[in-house]
Amino acid sequence: MSTPLRARTNGAGGHLRDTVYATLRDELMNGQIKFSQRLTEPKVSARFGISRTPAREALAMLCSDGLLHREEIGFSPVRPSIPKVRDLYELRIALELSGIQRAMDNADIRHDHELLRLEREHWLALRADPPAQEPGFVVVDEGFHIALLTASGNGELVRALIAVNARIRHVRMYDFMVNNRVEVTIAEHLAILDAVLADDLPLAYDLLHRHIGESLDVVVERVTRAIVAMSMAIEQE
Repeated sequence: MSTPLRARTNGAGGHLRDTVYATLRDELMNGQIKFSQRLTEPKVSARFGISRTPAREALAMLCSDGLLHREEIGFSPVRPSIPKVRDLYELRIALELSGIQRAMDNADIRHDHELLRLEREHWLALRADPPAQEPGFVVVDEGFHIALLTASGNGELVRALIAVNARIRHVRMYDFMVNNRVEVTIAEHLAILDAVLADDLPLAYDLLHRHIGESLDVVVERVTRAIVAMSMAIEQE
């Protein structure tokens, strides 16, 4: 099961675009494409033996994901900033933990258990039939964290988290390139949900904090490895 980063159109053109997108995305994230390398519509079209339209669309999608940025001629890989990634994760942690902390500090605030039970059913289904180890799983993961924060009842926290997610999605995709990370994420999400539904908020707070921290460790390690590979790779024409 593959979880795309966005809805894709059907048809031969859409299939070609998605194939090019997935191939180039994986090469970018594995450090196989050098930072100085330019990806252009003609080069991509020639490489995959396709017309320029699906090549253009695939490149635009990679640019939208934050993996490429547009140059005067073509596109080049984005060099992630590890300090900025850490800063944004720190903000993410503060926002998400605030959803639980506010309920711990105020007995009148309770999580929306109906929403969380529906979310739990969703993750139980994923546990029964785990999706493929695929970077696009980041969107499914984001859905959990948005639902959990939404259930705490503060819409402004949710809007802030959505904004942060958009800024770190291109590096958070690295989290789901490591073996078993999808299965581990599913198990951790269910443990967090069970704790909140049992009104054991201190446990939920601790589990959530460790869950996001472990994600950061994996992301930083994978991004650092990709940066080194992209800096040392032999440019392929």
